Amino acid sequence: MVYLDEYRAYCLSKKGVTEATPFGPDTLVFKVMGKMFALTGLDIFKFINLKCDPEEAALLREEYEGIRPGYHMNKEHWNSVYVDGSVPDALIYELTDTSYQLIVDSLPKKTQLVWEQIKQ
Repeated sequence: MVYLDEYRAYCLSKKGVTEATPFGPDTLVFKVMGKMFALTGLDIFKFINLKCDPEEAALLREEYEGIRPGYHMNKEHWNSVYVDGSVPDALIYELTDTSYQLIVDSLPKKTQLVWEQIKQ
């Protein structure tokens, strides 16, 4: 199972990542260059909202019971990925990497240049 402390460390080890609680003290948000790529509960670490390609998001929901449309998010582009063992840990980290990369790829060119210069 994925635990909050290790998941947090994993996200923060990525280039240009910061964490914040812009939606209140119970929701931890990970951002790359100021754009969200992962959100999760702080008090209750039940699932992680991750950005996903819409077609891939639908396929993942069909295949895994623990992947559902993003809770309080755009359900076409975000999935809630449960950390209760219903989704393999390796897939959770892979989906986190995908979400991170989708956001990096969508950054304005100027911001991408700054991101590329960050060493981490």
